[in-house]
Amino acid sequence: MTPPVRPGDDERQTMTTTDFFDTLETRSADARDAALFAALPGQVAHARAKAPHFARLLDGIDPAAVTDRAALARLPVTRKSDLTDLQGAAQPFGGLTATAASGLYRVFASPGPIYDPEGKGTDWWRIGRALWAAGFRKGDLLHNCFSYHFTPGGVMFETGAHALGCPVFPAGIGNTELQARAVADLKPAGYSGTPSFLKTILEKAREMGWNHASLTKACVSGEALLPPLRQALKDLGVEALQAYATADLGLIAYETAARDGLVVDEGVIVEIVRPGTGDPVPDGEVGEVLVTSFNPDYPLIRFATGDLSAVLAGGSPCGRTNMRLKGWMGRADQTTKVKGMFVHPRQVAEVAGRHPGILRARLVVEKDGESDAMTLHVETNGDGDGAAIAASIQAVCKLKGRVQFHPPGALPNDGKVIDDKR
Repeated sequence: MTPPVRPGDDERQTMTTTDFFDTLETRSADARDAALFAALPGQVAHARAKAPHFARLLDGIDPAAVTDRAALARLPVTRKSDLTDLQGAAQPFGGLTATAASGLYRVFASPGPIYDPEGKGTDWWRIGRALWAAGFRKGDLLHNCFSYHFTPGGVMFETGAHALGCPVFPAGIGNTELQARAVADLKPAGYSGTPSFLKTILEKAREMGWNHASLTKACVSGEALLPPLRQALKDLGVEALQAYATADLGLIAYETAARDGLVVDEGVIVEIVRPGTGDPVPDGEVGEVLVTSFNPDYPLIRFATGDLSAVLAGGSPCGRTNMRLKGWMGRADQTTKVKGMFVHPRQVAEVAGRHPGILRARLVVEKDGESDAMTLHVETNGDGDGAAIAASIQAVCKLKGRVQFHPPGALPNDGKVIDDKR
C-alpha cells in the first residue's frame, strides 16, 4: 500500500555521495511515477475502508482504476478550509483518520481549531529529508524553536532530527535572551524555526557579546524567507534553507543547496489545480497545491492546502529529480462578499465550465460609485457570447456581472480567480 519512502541505514551508508538522503531522490521520473501509482490504489482502498469521510467521498470509486495522474484528477477534493466543520460534525478528526484515537501517539491543535493526529513510528511527518538537505548529519545538535505547545511544529522537527541521529534542544518560542545564551553555551550546529526569530536570536547574541559561531545551518518554515532576510542570516553566519510542511500532511517540499525552488517530498503526490476546483493546470501556471499522502494513519487523498504555487520546469541543479515548486505564492481561498453575498472561486470555475470557449477566467470586483461591480475577465480563442456568460454569472452567483474578453495569455499568471480591488 505504502511506497518505500525511506531506506534503511545500510542503504544510505553505501551511497557514493552524502548529498542525498536516499536513492529515491535521484530515481527517474518514470520509476518514481511507477512506484507511487502502483501504491496509490492500495492507499485509496485503505482510506475508503478505514476512514468514514473517505468511505462517503469515494463511494462508487474503484481504487484499482486509480493508477495515473488522470485517474487521480477525477477523484473529489477534500479542503483544509473545511476541516473545522468536518471535525465539528464528527469529533475529533472529522472521520478522516484511519487509525482510532487510542492507536495514536499524540494529538495537537492548530488555529481553527483543527485537531491534528500523530501516529506511531519513526519520523511520522518525514521532516528528516528536509533537515538532511539543509546539511544536518548524525550528531549535530539542533536548536529547535518551533512551538511545542498545542501545535505540532516542535515535535515535527524533533522527530525528524531524531531520525537522523541528531540530538535536540527543545527551545520552543520566546525568551530571546535565554535562547541566545543557550546558543553560546550549547554550541548547536543548526536551528529550526521561523527565519525571523533566528535573526532575532543571533542579533541578541551579538548584542550581548556571546559567541554564536557554531550555528551555521538552519531549516526554516512558517513564514516566507525573502531575499533580504536570507542575506541577513548569511551575514550572521547561517545558511538557511526552507521546508514546506503542514501539520496534517507533514513534509510537502523542501529547499536544497541549489536554492532553486522546492523539491517535492518522495512520500506524496502533488498536483497544482485551478483554485476552487480539482482541475490540474498546465505546468508553470499558478494554482492551488493539492497533496495526496501515503500516510496510513491519516490517508489524505487530494487534500487542498489552500496554498498557491506553480511547477518549475526542469530538474534541480542539485541532482534531485522530483518535481519542483516555486514556493509559497499566496492563498487560494479568495472568497469575497459582493452586495452582501459571498462569491467563491468555485463559482467562477462553474461559470467558466458552462462555456467551453473560455480558457481562463478572473472575476474582478471594484467600486462603481457607491456600489459593488463585478467584471468577469475571460480568455478565449475567439469571440464569445457575452450575454450568455453574463446570464451564467447571474445564475451561479445570484449577482449581475459584466464580461470582458481577452486573448489567450493576457490574464496575469498569479493564481487569482477573484481579484477584489475595492
